[in-house]
Amino acid sequence: MDYLVTMTTQVPDGVPDSTVAAVRAREAAHTAELASAGRVLRLWRPPLRPGEWRTLGLFTAGDADELEQTLAGMPLRIWRTDAVTPLLPHPNDPGVGRVPRDPRRTEFLITFVVDIPAATTAAAVADLTAREALRAHELAVDGHLIRLWAASAPSRNLGLWQAGDAEEMAAVVRSLPMLRWLTVDTVPLSAHHSDPATAATAESSAS
Repeated sequence: MDYLVTMTTQVPDGVPDSTVAAVRAREAAHTAELASAGRVLRLWRPPLRPGEWRTLGLFTAGDADELEQTLAGMPLRIWRTDAVTPLLPHPNDPGVGRVPRDPRRTEFLITFVVDIPAATTAAAVADLTAREALRAHELAVDGHLIRLWAASAPSRNLGLWQAGDAEEMAAVVRSLPMLRWLTVDTVPLSAHHSDPATAATAESSAS
């Protein structure tokens, strides 16, 4: 099962910079081991305010207890709090590895909350659902939709997308047939130095 983990680190006052650097080095080495074991899939930096130290991670584990064991073993956990969102299968998900990451594009994490008006007929819902599925397939073929999950909260879905810039990403979202029923939250993602996908791209370029 996949999990999105928001990892927020707060180093206590008075900790020497050398100690912080040593823990971060151990964290990077341990993360590489987790990536090799297939437990951490992706890491990103969301937009940060001054003084913030936050990472978004895509992890996989058999269950919540196994995930906690993984997170508890990470060196930075001594200064970190983790917020976990279980990610459930979505019928419109392109699937693992089917849409390659394009390093020339920016990745975006987008949350969609679906609110269908009470008076909407079942036929109208079925029609728009089918059109949404077709559009999701088209956007995956175009390389925009990388992954799509259902969240544990009702009517809440999360997607990993990529586009040339924020304007193009907004245009992609506007093309969704269900847009009038959606509340959309778009978070641009920056590269993380320990991201397994970034490391794989670098290794591929070097070979």
